[in-house]
Amino acid sequence: MLEVKAPDLPSPPAREAAGVSPLPAPMATAAALVEGASRIIRGKREFLEFLSAAILAEGHVLIEDNPGLGKTTVAKTFAKLIGGGRKGLIFKRIQFTPDLLPYDITGVDVFDPKTRRFRFIPGPVLANIVLADEINRTTPTVQSALLEVMAERQVTIGAVTHRPPEPFFVIATENPIESEGTFPLPAAQLDRFMMRLSLGYPSREAEISILDDNPAEKALARLESVCTPGEFMAAREAAAKVFCHPALKEAVADMVRDTRIHRAFILGASPRAGLHLLEAARALALVRGRAYVTDEDLSVLAAPVLAHRLRLRDPRGQAAKLIREICLARLEGIKTV
Repeated sequence: MLEVKAPDLPSPPAREAAGVSPLPAPMATAAALVEGASRIIRGKREFLEFLSAAILAEGHVLIEDNPGLGKTTVAKTFAKLIGGGRKGLIFKRIQFTPDLLPYDITGVDVFDPKTRRFRFIPGPVLANIVLADEINRTTPTVQSALLEVMAERQVTIGAVTHRPPEPFFVIATENPIESEGTFPLPAAQLDRFMMRLSLGYPSREAEISILDDNPAEKALARLESVCTPGEFMAAREAAAKVFCHPALKEAVADMVRDTRIHRAFILGASPRAGLHLLEAARALALVRGRAYVTDEDLSVLAAPVLAHRLRLRDPRGQAAKLIREICLARLEGIKTV
């Protein structure tokens, strides 16, 4: 059995109680994002940790859940937490509808009769945080307008390339219970999302708390930023440098390869999927106050990172369950302490 030893870091309250120095700045920033978001999104700490890890790993997130659970509120919350205000991040929301056109997202060149030249009017996708609300309610042509900017951080209009500001990430939402008037996301689109997450219904205690003060309306309006864009970028750079043992990297490669030969799948995970899993695990380690990746990081992230990219032979099957089984089999015998 392989043991990867590294010093653990207690949580900020525990460190303060013990009289030790605070967490390093990048870890403190990551922890502050989760704690700040918890004031608005009640009782969903693991979801917020995963979402924070995704954006710190420069990934995009697809939130698939029933209406009214706070999917839109999540995006607004993170926009305010990361340097909210006039000097903070630029937040744009795109409401996807069947009549939306690609240039409604990317922007368009408009002829100015005064200067007799074309002038570029940027679309909402050229922002720091883009909320693609109900992304599956528009046509594949419009959905494809997001492909270039999500993968390459650029939008090409004519012969000119435009880049969104940094940091940049997309939070897309879709409603899984209605199929009328929707267009399933193609595999190429899904592969660009680092994670697919679900909020789920709150616990009884969390729901009572929501009834008490309606956080999406009242608390969100009072929410203040917990870090500057510069501090966020520093945390993002630190996440990319989190240590991962070679044995765990090999396990990631084997997991991805297993999906390509598993009899249950007709479409396996891409190399991008393996990169996303490793990057997300590093960022989650930072969020949880560690400077190294553990087997637990990989096991909890395998399904959110890989399942939505796969295609099953039997549509009644559960990709997430199969991924967890593959992950546990590959991590057996590897223990990080």
